[in-house]
Amino acid sequence: MRTIDKIYAAPRKHWVGDGFYVSPLFSHMADDKFTSPFLMLDYAMPQHFAPNEADPRGVGAHPHAGFETVTIALQGEVEHRDSAGNGGVIGTGDVQWMTAGRGIVHQEFHSERFSREGGMFEMLQFWVNLPAKDKNTPAAYQSISAADIPHCKLADNAGSVRVIAGNYNGTTGAAHTFSELNMWQIDLNAEAKTALELPANHNLMSLTLRGNLLINDDNIARPTELVTFKMEGGNIRLQAGDEAVKLVLLSGVPIDEPIAAHGPFVMNSREELVEKFHAFNRGEFGNLSP
Repeated sequence: MRTIDKIYAAPRKHWVGDGFYVSPLFSHMADDKFTSPFLMLDYAMPQHFAPNEADPRGVGAHPHAGFETVTIALQGEVEHRDSAGNGGVIGTGDVQWMTAGRGIVHQEFHSERFSREGGMFEMLQFWVNLPAKDKNTPAAYQSISAADIPHCKLADNAGSVRVIAGNYNGTTGAAHTFSELNMWQIDLNAEAKTALELPANHNLMSLTLRGNLLINDDNIARPTELVTFKMEGGNIRLQAGDEAVKLVLLSGVPIDEPIAAHGPFVMNSREELVEKFHAFNRGEFGNLSP
């Protein structure tokens, strides 16, 4: 059985722009969690937004380079637009996977419909590192609808797995990735239990979204708590209490390379980082059309 390393309570929330009130579950700027190839996870916990007749809430044009951003819409809608000409709305169950690569400018706002109607809003946003050989790959965008994400049943009617990325029991996830990783959204029925086997060379963590999750028979992960595991072989045992559990499971082969990061850029050296700032200032990331 794979050993739990630590269980972390959700840190204090802060606003990103005026549309995303998030708790930073982990970040590459801290050294106490082993999360590679994942750099960052912000959780915008369930929150009701009133109808808004002014400009949509969100984050205006800003750059990224050297990694990927992944947004999972759990409730509500986000509208994306970027300097590579990509755009669209992701709604409940959809995923937006943007490769910043050599550089991109994008914006994220509540959709026009969500702004007009209001409602519950809940999102997860991850930063996924790129290996050095792919840091300067052309910017790209994957708009993944809920209908395109494989949905697998757990054994013994225990629940289901949405395979956003990676592989679950031979089912390949919807997203293309540059390194070996898994991103699964798991629904566990009330009082159900299951065991999951992840590669021994993967960093592994889970985030509980709903319900109280019993892990390895004697550890409880409550909603908004992040669990990290030691890198070793063995399965993990998951069990729901008297209510259903929803969680996200992340695993991946660590990218064992230096990280040089500042603000929206993540590279391998200070020199590369400085060059990205120069490239952005020279307009090489492009601009958002009016």
